[in-house]
Amino acid sequence: MTSETITADAAGSWKIGDLSVNRVGFGAMRLTGSAAFHFGTPRDRDRSIAVLREAIELGVNHIDTAAFYFSSLRSANEIVNSALSPYPDDLLIAVKVGPFRDYAGEWGTSARPEDLRGHVEENLRQLGRDHLDLVYLRRMRQDSIAEHFGALADLREAGLVRHLGLSDIEPRHLAEARAIAPVVSVQNRYGLDDRPPATEELLRVCGAQGIAFVPFYSIAGEAGPQGATSAHGDVVPAVARAHDASPAQVRLAWSLARGPHVLAIPGTGDPAHLRENVAAGALRLTEGELAALDDVPPRAD
Repeated sequence: MTSETITADAAGSWKIGDLSVNRVGFGAMRLTGSAAFHFGTPRDRDRSIAVLREAIELGVNHIDTAAFYFSSLRSANEIVNSALSPYPDDLLIAVKVGPFRDYAGEWGTSARPEDLRGHVEENLRQLGRDHLDLVYLRRMRQDSIAEHFGALADLREAGLVRHLGLSDIEPRHLAEARAIAPVVSVQNRYGLDDRPPATEELLRVCGAQGIAFVPFYSIAGEAGPQGATSAHGDVVPAVARAHDASPAQVRLAWSLARGPHVLAIPGTGDPAHLRENVAAGALRLTEGELAALDDVPPRAD
């Protein structure tokens, strides 16, 4: 399928709290290197800045990033700031807090509730903002998230944060958080061959409650943070050929077809891949194609 004139509004829009975004957004993780948290050769900074600016020109108004997205010489937040500040009025920038890495790139233990203000302030500093549009609490294997989410709710009351979300959770954590403060978005790993039953249930619950569901690694499969998978089986390539599309576009279109509340945040440092990802929002799969894709077996955990 051609991607030359397709923009991010082709898939429609959804409201995250009081902020309306196009359903195809952009994940900033891969701006820093050829793989997640890569400490080899960094991506070309000017090219990464150009990709972000082109994303905005294509109508992307939802960017997902984090202070812990950095590699040798590159910080995703710094690139976002340099490329887009002063920010467009309609741009929603979402960040995640909870995990953290030291200056050598090593992962620390999960944050304590009292640490989260520092995480929020570091994102504010790097992005050059006085408030954050959306902050996800990334659960780090805690059984209960009440204390951590309560700390973020306090920062929302203080005006540092506009909206709150959750990442890497189960349905019970959503109920726990909603008893404390409004939740506008949930971000979990989810894709065509990565569909745990608990996440399927979470997707359904989010739709029923008007909460955005934002899958990450939706075109990665087992490749995860390394990027788009090349293990597509037989069904995905067949559907792709029928639409003159790429397998990655089919995977994105399948994700978006899971519900109007499902948003996509594919990431790339390549301008051609950016245009391809945005164009996937215009791909309409038939009921038969969706049924065949639904029958693709999920990967074994």
